[in-house]
Amino acid sequence: MAKVLTSTNDLTREEWLEERTKGIGGSDSSIILGLNKWKTSFELWLEKTGQVIPQELQSDAAYFGSLLEDLVAKEFEKRSGKKVRRKNAMLQHPEHPFIIANVDRMIVGEKAILECKTTSAYNVKEWESEEIPESYIIQVQHYLGVLGPEYKKAYFAVLIGGNKFVWKEINRDDELIDIIFHQEIEFWNTHVLGGLAPALDGSSAAEQYLKSKYEKGEKGKSVDLTAEYAEKIQQYLTLTDSIKSLEVQAKEIKNQIQAEMKDAEIGFVQNFQTEWKTINSNRVDSKTLKEKFPDIYKQVVKPSVSRRFGIKEIS
Repeated sequence: MAKVLTSTNDLTREEWLEERTKGIGGSDSSIILGLNKWKTSFELWLEKTGQVIPQELQSDAAYFGSLLEDLVAKEFEKRSGKKVRRKNAMLQHPEHPFIIANVDRMIVGEKAILECKTTSAYNVKEWESEEIPESYIIQVQHYLGVLGPEYKKAYFAVLIGGNKFVWKEINRDDELIDIIFHQEIEFWNTHVLGGLAPALDGSSAAEQYLKSKYEKGEKGKSVDLTAEYAEKIQQYLTLTDSIKSLEVQAKEIKNQIQAEMKDAEIGFVQNFQTEWKTINSNRVDSKTLKEKFPDIYKQVVKPSVSRRFGIKEIS
């Protein structure tokens, strides 16, 4: 049976989000399993080890989703005929205290939970028919696992695009819960407590991590790369050539569309809308500033240090 880690009654949103960084919550589960399209395990590792501020602290979507949670829960009650209540507590796994759960609502008279969601109209297909996004399935199975084997079911209540509401139910899956917890325990022990970074990925967070960790190169220093990097370099060069070719193709199509639009700012075809609008903006001409006002230029210029990456073939 789950233990109460802390009461959430008197916590501000910022304090609540801060508490979540001290363990692995349901929204972290899909990231660790590689099923989250918004965040990678490397980015999560940076957050859990305090190297970056969690995205949720800066996200308008998360903020307004929290504000609308009560509205979504009340609409679920109206449409399902079920009653719900707040838990007002952060829960933790009885054997693994770093595995935590913040359940949106408990179902009254039923060993079940409710997860409230708000999402963009662009994601409507993810909720059609019997569909439920993988990341959300993982999230509620994590919660059911923390709560204990007597909790057999979870419900979703979803407000889509501000004007479409759906609710669905899902049964407990003990096999999936075991897989989730196994991956979470491994992530926490190896990466968070052990300090070993997950494999670097293509995220901007990984790029920034490398820039800050190795901000300056040691002039003239060289290193022999291991043999596996010959293949990686070939793969990198092939990918960059493909990207350049695709960018040329994309620009060609864009030029054709703009030529068809001429001086129109908006175009329509089937279910698509194109826009080619005039944008007025003011920018500082640094060359003119330097020539006419050199003293001011010296006061405002900000030198920067960066490292440039490149590959060339040598004989």
